[in-house]
Amino acid sequence: MPSSRSGRWSLILAVAAVCGLAAFYGLVIGGQRGGDTFFSNPWLAGTMTAAVVCAIAAAGAGLYGIVRARERSAVVFATTTFGLLVLAYAIAEVAFPH
Repeated sequence: MPSSRSGRWSLILAVAAVCGLAAFYGLVIGGQRGGDTFFSNPWLAGTMTAAVVCAIAAAGAGLYGIVRARERSAVVFATTTFGLLVLAYAIAEVAFPH
């Protein structure tokens, strides 16, 4: 388990991101559908945006904990990796839309 405050925040934010993704998929299974643009359905866009922001914030808190607070927990390394992968995907979506 994380020993620093930033490490704990990284874990909390990563769990919030996973809960946001679960809520998004729950809405989709419940019958919500998107439209022509990202913000056509505010419920889907809001939950996905919140999940992505939490994942990126988890990466930031994890990086801060690793570099400044000398955090060495495997959980913090995992949440940081998860957040950085989400960030890379978000950048790729903006740079190369499909």
